[in-house]
Amino acid sequence: MSWGTELWDQFENLDKHTQWGIDFLERYAKFVKERLEIEQNYAKQLRNLVKKYCPKRSKDEEPRFTSCLSFYSILNELNDYAGQREVVAEEMAHRVYGELMRYSQDLKAERKHHLQEGRKAQQHLDHCWKQMDNSKKKFERECKEAEKSQITYERLDNDINATKSEVEKAKAQFYMRTHAADESKNEYAAQLQSFNAEQWKHFHSAIPQIFKNLQNMDERRTVKLGETYRSFAEAERRVIPIISKCLEGMVSAAKAVDERRDSAIVVESFKSGFEPPADFPFEDFSQNLSRTGSDGTISNTPKGDRERDGAPGPRSDPKHPMSRTKNKLWLFGKKPKAPSLEDFSHLPPEQRRKRLQQRIDELNRELQKEMDQRDALNKMKDVYEKNPQMGDPNSLQPKISETICNMEKLRSEIHKNETWLSEVEGKQSSRGDRRHSADNHHHGPQGRESPEGSYTDDTSQEHQTPHHRPGPAQPRHPNPDPHEFDDEFDDDDPLPVIGHCKALYSFDGQNEGTLVMAEDEVLYIIEEDKGDGWTRARKQSGEEGYVPTSYVEITLEKNSKGS
Repeated sequence: MSWGTELWDQFENLDKHTQWGIDFLERYAKFVKERLEIEQNYAKQLRNLVKKYCPKRSKDEEPRFTSCLSFYSILNELNDYAGQREVVAEEMAHRVYGELMRYSQDLKAERKHHLQEGRKAQQHLDHCWKQMDNSKKKFERECKEAEKSQITYERLDNDINATKSEVEKAKAQFYMRTHAADESKNEYAAQLQSFNAEQWKHFHSAIPQIFKNLQNMDERRTVKLGETYRSFAEAERRVIPIISKCLEGMVSAAKAVDERRDSAIVVESFKSGFEPPADFPFEDFSQNLSRTGSDGTISNTPKGDRERDGAPGPRSDPKHPMSRTKNKLWLFGKKPKAPSLEDFSHLPPEQRRKRLQQRIDELNRELQKEMDQRDALNKMKDVYEKNPQMGDPNSLQPKISETICNMEKLRSEIHKNETWLSEVEGKQSSRGDRRHSADNHHHGPQGRESPEGSYTDDTSQEHQTPHHRPGPAQPRHPNPDPHEFDDEFDDDDPLPVIGHCKALYSFDGQNEGTLVMAEDEVLYIIEEDKGDGWTRARKQSGEEGYVPTSYVEITLEKNSKGS
């Protein structure tokens, strides 16, 4: 259906309609702009969320648990998902909003041109009508004047008193007016014919063509809106496969959570490398008493029978190291700050050995790189010496010297760490020998060992006051080798005080080298726990000896660690 034939007289309404069409197109463009801004803000908020929950520690300090790694994988997938939302916003900005705004400007210019052409055609038709109307009015005036002159002539011609000259003058005037009326009649007829032709041309050719152009423009606007509607949807549909992959990655990360592997990592991270304490032998103090044969059978009671008879087994240490380290594995919580020493002496022996071995391997790799670089520089220097035109061999000397200096530093670091490693391995072997010796001679653990055989690697415990004081487990009295304690107490110079402690429980100190203490008694600390559960202390009277670390609340002086 054509606008030119159906709406030939609706120029003003078509003017308003085409203006409404452009306004509607710009309104849709504004909608798209606000939509893409939502996508941009959504993507920005997602990226900020990922950044907020991403770990801020180095990779070496990151937990290796599958649950943590899966969560970080989900964060990475979510970050990629946010990138796809940004792609959607970018597509809408360029292919929809930008295209609509450019097209709107073209539509406005085209509409203005067509309307101007329509107004020009209307003005031309109006001009033709005015010319025809003027010729019509002139013809009408001339006819009236001719009628008046005819009446005057006939009156004078019939008047007997009129002179011949008056009659002749009236007659001439009548002929002149009649001739003028005839000429205006011809002019009016010509103008009328011309106007009718222009009017037909206007309503059957000019205006229909202009309206057809407006119709084509409006239909193209409608088509463009349909295309941009589709582009609006395609912008998001294109990223759906990638978004699906991101979601599949999140599902795969969820399936990768392995509770057994995480448990194994916990064991690997916190095991000390020590063997559990051996059973304490029964010490028969009634040998000098006269008994019947049935009275002394307790020493011959098998271990299994004692357990079946309900004899109490080893009591758990209320301050067992695992109870103090269980809070180290929080993913989002703040990791408790522990002193980080260069020789890793703050770690348990087995963990210390692993860390030292890892550092030695890293230093050896760096040393190998420096050696390769030195060899390459020496080869280049030889080439320059044989072919001076290729370069100055002296220019490589500073770099060679720097490489050699780095090698020496690395060798020194490797030697230092190997010394620490040998020390750790030596202590572990000597401790194992002492354990076997103690078992063979039916004595308590040699050296310094906690009453429950416990071991602690949490140095922060020394600075903390327990909130609850459970009743102390009854200690199995250690029977250390007296010569070992004598060797440690034979120092000429007394050890300096590095802190103080308060007894949480009383300790009888029956074994040689140990110190008797009462509950709430304050002692001086002269040597820290070396990892075996015993701390060397001094009473205010000057008496020195070892007390169980788990029986005291320790407060060290500042800068005393590692002194």
